[in-house]
Amino acid sequence: MSLFRRDNAPRGDNELERVGEQLAAANADLQRLRRAFDALPMGVVLADEDGTPQISNAAARRYTGHASVLVAEAIERLLHTAVAGSPCTQVVEFYGPPKRLISVSAIPLAEGGALATTEDVSERARLDAVRTDFVANISHELKTPVGALAVLAEALAGHDDLAVMRQLSDKMVDEAHRAASTIDDLLELSRIELGGAALVDSVEMGLVIAEAIGRCRLAADRNDISIQVDQPKPPTVHGDSRQLVSALTNLLDNAIKYSDPGSVVSIDVRTTDAWVTIEVSDHGVGIPARDLDRVFERFYRVDRARSRDTGGTGLGLAIVRHVATNHGGDVTVKSHEGEGSTFTLRIPSGITPSGITPSGITASGITGDHT
Repeated sequence: MSLFRRDNAPRGDNELERVGEQLAAANADLQRLRRAFDALPMGVVLADEDGTPQISNAAARRYTGHASVLVAEAIERLLHTAVAGSPCTQVVEFYGPPKRLISVSAIPLAEGGALATTEDVSERARLDAVRTDFVANISHELKTPVGALAVLAEALAGHDDLAVMRQLSDKMVDEAHRAASTIDDLLELSRIELGGAALVDSVEMGLVIAEAIGRCRLAADRNDISIQVDQPKPPTVHGDSRQLVSALTNLLDNAIKYSDPGSVVSIDVRTTDAWVTIEVSDHGVGIPARDLDRVFERFYRVDRARSRDTGGTGLGLAIVRHVATNHGGDVTVKSHEGEGSTFTLRIPSGITPSGITPSGITASGITGDHT
């Protein structure tokens, strides 16, 4: 018997060692699966045949506290519904601010029990709303001049009076220019948002300002507006000169359109170690306080009747906001009705913009103009 025990002792030790190795390997695999499970951005909850949660990942465990009691309640209720054999979905809405939407879904499992998932769809819903508003707005913006062109063309075809024909043709030209201006602004905004070929380099703001003034000179002269520049020493920034010219041109164009004839539009440039600040000020109609938070929305106009007269598309300040954001800066506005407005564009000085890379531009931010 002693020989039998001695012969089998090593064999038993080897067996235990193999079992231990298998358990260690299984535990390592389990840990890897749990880490992967917890790394999922979507919350996942696994319930038993009674609908009682048994396993959840890190994203789902965020909804177990008092602050997320509505989501936790939805998960529990939908799991019980799914266990009975019916897939179900609910969107839990938090009004905020900021507004949040949490989508909760549950499905039955073939082997029994149910699986629930949670996902924050706030950004997706916001983007869907932006796209819907954009399509509705651009359809409206283009429908107006195109409809006007059709009416004017019909009127023109029915007249043989030379003076009336000339008047109608002049109006047709104005409406055609309005449609073309809207399309040009859309293309510019799309290029800046989606990232055309970005030419990132050291940019002298003095040259940017000079080019922007040159682009607006005709409109300023037509409205008897003088442009004054306070620029003691032209600063330099690191960025895309084409975008910066576009932003400043839109600020100047906006100021000229809303200034009274014979007034002054001023450009003030200040430089610190961290920022280059450009202020464009006018002495025009100003912006009501209720509209200050919305002037950077696409197609938003403070005075739509006056915007039709000035030919504004509602996209100019959208372009400015995107350019500022792409360069790691910002744009703000101060205004009082009847006293004018001051738009302030800030760009980091001598720092590579966070939104611009040698291969293109990363779009960010929400945008518009009160033109």
